[in-house]
Amino acid sequence: MLFMIIERYKNRDALAVYRRARDQGRMMPEGLKYIGSWIEV
Repeated sequence: MLFMIIERYKNRDALAVYRRARDQGRMMPEGLKYIGSWIEV
């Protein structure tokens, strides 16, 4: 089963989220597998 997660960032500023992902990983629950992502303007 696949799920698509749509994220929206306060003030369209995702920098803090990307910084956390870089420093701490994606922090997903055990058993989930990251497949890919894309970014749109």
